[in-house]
Amino acid sequence: MSSNDMQGDAIRRIVIVGGGTAGWMTAAPLAQRLARHPTQPCEVMLVESPEIGTIGVGEATLPTIRAYNDALGLDHADFIAKTQASFKLGIEFKDWGHIGNRFFHAFGDFGPPLAGISAHQHWLRLAQAFNHMPDLENWSMPSVMARHGKFLPPNEQTPGLTDAYSYGFHFDASLYARYLRDYAVARGVERVEGMVVDVEQHPQSGFVTAVKLRDGRRLEGDLFIDCSGFRGLLIEGALKAGYEDWSAYLPCNSALAVPCASVPQLTPFTRSTAKAAGWLWRIPLQHRTGNGHVYSNGFTSDEQARQVLLDGLDGEALDEPRQLRFVTGRRRKSWVKNVVAIGLSAGFVEPLESTSINLIETAVGKLLELFPDRACRPELADEFNRVMGGRYESVRDFIVLHYKLTKRDDSDFWRYCAGMAIPDSLRHQIELFRETGRVAIVDRGGFAEPSFVAMMMGLGAAPKRYDPLADRVDIRAVHGHFAGLRDMIAQAVTRMPDHGAYVAGPDK
Repeated sequence: MSSNDMQGDAIRRIVIVGGGTAGWMTAAPLAQRLARHPTQPCEVMLVESPEIGTIGVGEATLPTIRAYNDALGLDHADFIAKTQASFKLGIEFKDWGHIGNRFFHAFGDFGPPLAGISAHQHWLRLAQAFNHMPDLENWSMPSVMARHGKFLPPNEQTPGLTDAYSYGFHFDASLYARYLRDYAVARGVERVEGMVVDVEQHPQSGFVTAVKLRDGRRLEGDLFIDCSGFRGLLIEGALKAGYEDWSAYLPCNSALAVPCASVPQLTPFTRSTAKAAGWLWRIPLQHRTGNGHVYSNGFTSDEQARQVLLDGLDGEALDEPRQLRFVTGRRRKSWVKNVVAIGLSAGFVEPLESTSINLIETAVGKLLELFPDRACRPELADEFNRVMGGRYESVRDFIVLHYKLTKRDDSDFWRYCAGMAIPDSLRHQIELFRETGRVAIVDRGGFAEPSFVAMMMGLGAAPKRYDPLADRVDIRAVHGHFAGLRDMIAQAVTRMPDHGAYVAGPDK
């Protein structure tokens, strides 16, 4: 095949159906890579309707958002200012596992390996050898920073022992979508305002050929990206991809969201507080605090859930709580023919670990990696679906872990969670850690060993034994290392600025 023939098969127009976070996070890198290519330009068009509100539940992110922003070349300070962002070192969990419990899932490890063995294994050995061993969180740099309300980015050029951590952001999701919209439009994306009312398909292949708007306009394309939210207008409405329902594992199906006034101390972490039929989120931004209550309406009423949310606010509510309904799960296939679903149209796992935006990042990155020509070979779709299916399932298992390891029996909801069946993959991970302290990582692109250690230890799944190879290291040397590292972390955190002062900058 000649190069001219190959160019003739190239995607000429991409149509993204739906805006919001998913739509504009998809449009921005496509615009950067494709829209104004000198020899093979590709039109990128996004259609959105002002009549359809965006969900905007997830305003907290994982550290991977930094790589996404950096790949676009976004100015860090401008991004912070335009999205009212603050920094996130991890998540504080309150009343999970049992009432009165508090622990931190941080974006960092517990110190470097010793003799090739993970730090938490050596801590388990010390905890058996010495009474009153300080909590493992004392060796987590971001956990100690969060406890004291401090923030400073790690030195990533010449990192030392106290730089082994990362961070994400809290930001206003609607402002972030607007920020990326301006970026994408400036790079050639055509924004079309309108309501999609019909989807046209090729009579033989079933490929989507155009979407029709309420005012009669037709938008033709070669590749369609479904960012239409829970409706799945293309992936489900037209192509009937099917949905895998995970409600048996994750019974929460409702959420109420409300902003409240900021409090004086801007905390560098998200907070999740377990309640009788679900949990509350608290996400601090510069101009307000985002709050919500995720719950199961099979175990409480909407009115009771609303009161729990309002009673848990730190400041005055700035609006009426907004009701959301969802079914946790994923599309059986998120790429079918020439349609790729990204965001809520592909699946939803509740925002307990801020994974929604990360799943968008992953899907956009994988789409660019497997970018098709107009034939949209099914082998590309198969690989995309394999990777994204595995990612959704690994996120699901990590979230189910939070519920399953509970010792709470104060409500029907928690009794259900303690007794529910769980996926075999997660059961293996729990049993392996409880017996040996080892962590089975099923998805190398997902949560890493320190995250599982933080959650399992925090929820009370303490291992019965540690790695026997740890005994080959002199225990006095191990004890000295841990004592020295703990002191280094404490001293480094003492010298750091308060998080609020760091966000405000030196001129404030």
